[in-house]
Amino acid sequence: MKLKLISIIISAALLIIPCGCAQNEKPESVSFQAMDTFMKLDVYGDNSAAEKIKNQITKLDSLLSPTDEKSDIFMLNRDKKATADELTAELTKKSLEICEQTVGALDVTIYPIVREWGFISGKYKIPDKSVLSGLLKKVSYKNATVSGNEITLKNGAELDLGATAKGFAADKAVEILKSSGSESAILNLGGTIAAYGKKPDGSLWRVGIADPENTAEYIGYIQCSDKIVATSGSYERYFKGSDGKIYSHIIDPRDGYPVDNGIKSVTIVSENGLKSDCLSTALFVMGKDKAVDYLRKNKNFEYVILTDNEAFVSEGLKDSFTLSSAGYAVRVIEKDD
Repeated sequence: MKLKLISIIISAALLIIPCGCAQNEKPESVSFQAMDTFMKLDVYGDNSAAEKIKNQITKLDSLLSPTDEKSDIFMLNRDKKATADELTAELTKKSLEICEQTVGALDVTIYPIVREWGFISGKYKIPDKSVLSGLLKKVSYKNATVSGNEITLKNGAELDLGATAKGFAADKAVEILKSSGSESAILNLGGTIAAYGKKPDGSLWRVGIADPENTAEYIGYIQCSDKIVATSGSYERYFKGSDGKIYSHIIDPRDGYPVDNGIKSVTIVSENGLKSDCLSTALFVMGKDKAVDYLRKNKNFEYVILTDNEAFVSEGLKDSFTLSSAGYAVRVIEKDD
């Protein structure tokens, strides 16, 4: 029940602050359930774009689900080779590239480990170390290759694009918005938010970052336009073990255990949804110090990393991030040593 509940409220990881738009500016609004979360699309200036985006996301959901027997990913994991839809092949190829760039901090072959912990079925358990050791032999993004639309897995690998799918969906949604001539939009894809253009009144969108201790509230917000904001948090899916310890769904591909490095959430802001989605997970796994190093070597994104009582904000966001919680202190991370 906790897994289902959290999937419904997962959009609270990022909260859209009411915009106070002019009353005569009414968006085309569409709400639906996809990719294990609630989604809401508000599009201004076009009467069909929101429905087109919904249809695109629904298609992606049917292609990418690792538990749907008719999906590309399910059949690939079963047969270890599949000629997939071009969207599946495109996302897989791009995801593997980011796995390489992050040196495996993001690894889309982590599925056997996540399943063993019970995060797929909701039947949580702490796996035996010997079982994890065996499963880790299957985990390596290098076990997956893409050639055209053909995807191949080796060494027993299984693919799960759950950490990348919503960002990819956001990118495809922006393509639809651009081709339709939409003026502006705010797309809540459940933990991933696309802020397209500006509000109808000309001001910037405000995207709130959830308080890990109370996801109905936010610790601060980012003002932005033409950005995609994605958050990964240890509070999104978790369980309390018989040992009294909290185990999060974000797994470290190196040892097969939930990440426990003091980070509560990572929010990434960039112009590319796939990048934002992937890096929110990868930097969470890396930890705060390595995330700083990665930021300094790759300066085309910004982040907010929350620990127990500090918000580490990359310098590119220092003027657009506003803290609204007295429980946090802001630490600006410079991009140069």
